[in-house]
Amino acid sequence: MPRPIGPTIPRWQLGEQLSTLRERIRVPQSQIADRLGCSISKIQKIEAGEVGVVRAELEAMLATYEVTDQQLRAELFALQKLGKQRGWWSKFGAVPAPFATFLGIESAATKIRAYEPMVIHGLLQTEDYARAIAGTVALLSDDDQRERQVRIRMERQEKVLSDDPPEVWAILDETVLRREVGGSGVMAAQLRHLLVLPQWITVQVVPFGNGGYPGTRGAMTIFEFDERLHSPVVYVECQAGNLYLEKDDDLRRCNLAFNHMSASALSKQESARMIEVVARQYEDPARSER
Repeated sequence: MPRPIGPTIPRWQLGEQLSTLRERIRVPQSQIADRLGCSISKIQKIEAGEVGVVRAELEAMLATYEVTDQQLRAELFALQKLGKQRGWWSKFGAVPAPFATFLGIESAATKIRAYEPMVIHGLLQTEDYARAIAGTVALLSDDDQRERQVRIRMERQEKVLSDDPPEVWAILDETVLRREVGGSGVMAAQLRHLLVLPQWITVQVVPFGNGGYPGTRGAMTIFEFDERLHSPVVYVECQAGNLYLEKDDDLRRCNLAFNHMSASALSKQESARMIEVVARQYEDPARSER
């Protein structure tokens, strides 16, 4: 059974088409806002795919854009309906909009290529490791909020990796293995978990001894989709916020960087051997200095 794609991608598709239609007749966003009786920021968010639209709003917009082609109208209304559906994460209550966007993109991807320099990728975390991370990263959250984050992460793994899963390729810096999150027992179990992942999940490790490489610029995730659904998207997260890169130059640069990172990393088999060695060090109370 195919995974439900959620509302994010349909909203992006609809927003892109609405922006193109508006620009075609050279109507400013302010005029559309007046027509709908809303703020300009709402029109901006609709065109950016950040929020959905109700059918009446779409009717008014298409009338303004003089869209009479029945096939195009049907496609746009179909996207509007998909964009109003609830994502699997809705059962956990309100989720910050940037995170909901990320979850929607991840849920729709057919291929996920990720580089992580500091922590295990979220899709590959054990529950105990995820709980330890939540306790150190979510500084402004209380215990209930952090536990909710852990439940969402575990559900996220179930939804993305169980039915019709995407191909996942994760590159980790050796720092990720050496950083003791949650104690030696948690780390040993987490690393053992990486060794029993399905064959369609590739994990590579860039060892310290391989020196500098493009990953020193920070984490990134490249999402690819069915070509009929959406073009590739690169996700970059930092303290300043979340960025989604879609321009050809950005995609070319990020793909090149990922390829160089993969070349700098150990092979899948060699990486597994390193993970095994480090896991044993965590399991041995008398382990030598790492």
